Formats: sequence, C-alpha cells, structure tokens
Amino acid sequence: MTVETAPAPAAPAPAAPARRGPTLPSGSVITTFLVLFLVVAAVSVEGFASTRNAGFLLLDVVVIALIALPLTLVVVTGEIDLSVASTVGLSSAVMGQLWIAGLPLEAIVPLVLVLGGVLGAVNGFLVTRLGLPSLAVTIGTLALYRGLAFVVLGDQAVADFPRAWTTWAISSIGSTGIPTVVVPLLVLVVVTAVVLHATPVGRSLYAMGNSEDAARFSGIDVARTKLWLFVATGVVSALGGVYWTLRYGSARADNATGLELQVVAAILLGGVSIFGGSGGLLGVIAGALLLASVRNALQLVNVPSDVLNIVTGVLLITAVVAPQVTARVKGRLARRRPAS
Repeated sequence: MTVETAPAPAAPAPAAPARRGPTLPSGSVITTFLVLFLVVAAVSVEGFASTRNAGFLLLDVVVIALIALPLTLVVVTGEIDLSVASTVGLSSAVMGQLWIAGLPLEAIVPLVLVLGGVLGAVNGFLVTRLGLPSLAVTIGTLALYRGLAFVVLGDQAVADFPRAWTTWAISSIGSTGIPTVVVPLLVLVVVTAVVLHATPVGRSLYAMGNSEDAARFSGIDVARTKLWLFVATGVVSALGGVYWTLRYGSARADNATGLELQVVAAILLGGVSIFGGSGGLLGVIAGALLLASVRNALQLVNVPSDVLNIVTGVLLITAVVAPQVTARVKGRLARRRPAS
C-alpha cells in the first residue's frame, strides 16, 4: 500500500519592499558642490574670502544648522515641522517679556527652553495621538505661535540685554574669525550624528521612515519616538531663539520670520528624502553651509533681499524636483537597456 504524503506548504511570498521616495544627492555630492562654490566665490566675489566675512557667514549658519539637527531626525521618520521659525520668534518674545519683568537671564533661558519643549509637545501630540498629518499641523502652529509672539510682546523690541551675553554671542576664537558659538554647535552635530548613524535609535528612525507598520511589528514605539522628536525640535528651536536674540541684541516677535524655509531647504539639499527613510547629517550641514554661502555671496554683490528669498525658494524646489527627474531618467534608461 502506497502512502501519499501531502506536499509541503509553499513558503510565503516575501513582503513588498517599503515604498520610498527617490534617492537624493548624497552628502559627498553636496559637499563637492559646496567646495566648488566656495572656490568660485572666493575668486570672483570681492571680500568673500576675508576672515571677517567668513565669521559673519558662520554666524548666519549657526541657527539654521542648529535647528536642522533635530528636524533632520523628524524628516527621516517621514514627518515635518514647519513651526520652528515661529517657535524661535515666540521664544524671543517671551525672553524679552521676562527680561522686562525683571528676571535674570540665568532664569529666563531655562524657562524659554521649557516653553520650546511644550510647543514641540503640542505638535507631537496632534500628530502622534490624534493622527493628524504633520504638514497640516505645523502649518497651523506656524501661524499660531507667531501670533502668540505678537500677543506677548506686540511690535516693541527689547534691546537692553547684558553686554557680556550679547558680546559672547558674536565673539570669535582668537584672531581666527571663527565664532565661539561654533564650538558647542559642533559638539551637538557630533552627538546627533552618532545617534542617527551609530545607534539602534538611529536605525529605528530610518525604519519608521521606510515603513511605519514594519517598524511597529519590529517592536518600535513609533508614536512615542516621534512625540519626543517633536519635543526635541521645540527645545532646540527655543535655544535658537535665545541665541538669535543675543546675537542681534533684540527680542522681537517677528524674529526669524521665514527661517523655516532655509532650514528645510538645507535639509533637502543635504540629501534627506522628504518621504523619509534616507539621508545623512553630513549632507545637511553641507547644505546649510551651501545655502548660507550663496546668500552671503549675493549680499556682497548687493543683490536685494527679495531676490535672496527667490534663490532660497528655487534651491528648495530644486532639492525636491531633482531626485524625481533623476529617478525617471534612470528608469527610462534601464527599460531601454537590452536584457543580457
């Protein structure tokens, strides 16, 4: 008697790869563009290569790069925060109002950072707990926080901060022209880079950007992680508000208006995908330096400020469109290539 055995069940089909956006230029590509532009500008733009101008350029980069650090982590997960500049403005306004009330800066700075954490938590709660899209949420809080800044301080400016604080904010390291504040910024860059590229936390952020469902199945608490990223972005943006106020020696409700475009442009130029799941911090820093260098060079040749905003917009659109075009061209070339 022949015993027939049932065929072994077929292995389950592999899961479809997570959908990702087109790959953006790597950090090395953006760094190459940065170096080429610096060489061309140093040769063709009078005063660009001077120590004094290099110091001003780095001062312009500081707040953009600072806020870009946590925002890069947010974008890697597939989210966005467009309220960062308004958080800077509201933090500056509150800083000015507390100074008017007689509090010392040693007490004001921690309070402002706590405020930034609360503002970030509001964004994170609406996105992670209510399931609202971060783009819509942070467009709303962009307007809300800026409006609150004017409620707090109105259209007045507070400009009598201690000279020791304001002088430090623009001081340089010896005769190098390198701003002192670049040192703590570099420390934060290194810490953020280690977290993003060399820890399980960083790997989980990329996993969330590639596929939230897969990240959840692997045990990652997606909602909690994103909530804390928004909180961190709020705290760092508030720190940017403190530095902005001290650098310019003035607390105003309209401080840093439009800064969010420069930060997002730096991140996208640096190769971080707007769809999440790819990109690195080296490219982001290079993108911030490239954007600031272009604006600085144009200012030295007396280009109007309105044109500078146009340039920022063009670079932002280019950073989004270029990967799409590149991906389509590669796809067409691949289809035309004869099969081996």
